[in-house]
Amino acid sequence: MAQGAGSARRARALLLAALAAILLVLAGSLVATRLVGRDEAQRPPGPPSPTGPTGTPPAGTPNTIPPPGAATVTGPLNLLLVGVDTRVSVPGWEPHGDSVLVLHVPAGLDRAYLFSLPRDLLVDIPAFPPAGYRGGRTKLTHAMSYGSRVPGRPRQPSTTQGYELLRSTVAGYTGLRIDAGTVINFPGFTRLVDTLGGVDLHIDQRVVSLHRRPDGRHRDPAPSGGGYVGPQMVYEPGVRHLNGWQALDYARQRYITGGDYARQRHQQQLVKALATKILDEDLARQPDRVEQVVAALGDTVSYVGGPRIVDLAYALGGLSPDRLILVGLPGSGVGKGSGYRGEQLKPVSTGFLTALKAGDAEAYLATHPELRVKN
Repeated sequence: MAQGAGSARRARALLLAALAAILLVLAGSLVATRLVGRDEAQRPPGPPSPTGPTGTPPAGTPNTIPPPGAATVTGPLNLLLVGVDTRVSVPGWEPHGDSVLVLHVPAGLDRAYLFSLPRDLLVDIPAFPPAGYRGGRTKLTHAMSYGSRVPGRPRQPSTTQGYELLRSTVAGYTGLRIDAGTVINFPGFTRLVDTLGGVDLHIDQRVVSLHRRPDGRHRDPAPSGGGYVGPQMVYEPGVRHLNGWQALDYARQRYITGGDYARQRHQQQLVKALATKILDEDLARQPDRVEQVVAALGDTVSYVGGPRIVDLAYALGGLSPDRLILVGLPGSGVGKGSGYRGEQLKPVSTGFLTALKAGDAEAYLATHPELRVKN
């Protein structure tokens, strides 16, 4: 294969790595179709087919021949989506799992459920010899940082290694096998939204930013420490068009009405809005836009998992935004007064996880409609 064609295929695969998991694989089938089409174009011509005298479909008709491994991708599937706060400018800082979302696709591969786990959820983190971690009970967000430690390299944490400990922790808590996942850091998310031209999002409550000024600059640390000073960006209710830093800033805020559970809801709504935008604009069929997104992401996103991305995307090609169900799992704090230790999910939430594993999610949500999150 020519070098240019190989580079283009790799670019499209990288785009799919970013979008297949982050944006719920909703745009994946389009990219998979393009990739399969390119593969087919490299093969020697075969005998004519009923589609025409040359055996090729009419111009503009997508190639729907599945990639070789697509048939091996069966449900149920669970994808782990992680947003990482790296703060690479801070010496010794370890990556934290700032946002932890799970996408569950039932056996029929005809719908998907997206739910978040609180970053402060109290969990049992298993021992992890590669990082020298002995295990313990603490907040979920720490699994990424503890797992990222590389003995002998204190200033060179491994985000991929951290993901592995986070993955096993989430699997142990939920009882779900995690098949694949993706990790994206804050700069990568900002670039992704900007390259897509921003996103239209329904803001469901007034949110005052802890971190940003109205012009996008970071607020100054308070002289006495423990906070920030200066003007604050405010997100008013209604449908708003957000650029990259605004979308990230809005989705990060947790010192708001509803706390971290409201933040989880906002993150889910944002992910669905981005997925809808990609499908509505048919992004994956526009090579120039694909290249722009890939170039913007650079090394800010990584895909980790078993199935090849193109196979996973093709297998989930039947999903669409209206088949993506957002689920909110309520919880409560653990501890008394200033002795806050973390969060725990309420019985109605753990009941959903049990139903999900048993393949009864839809029946459970019918009984507990309050768990459904509005777009």
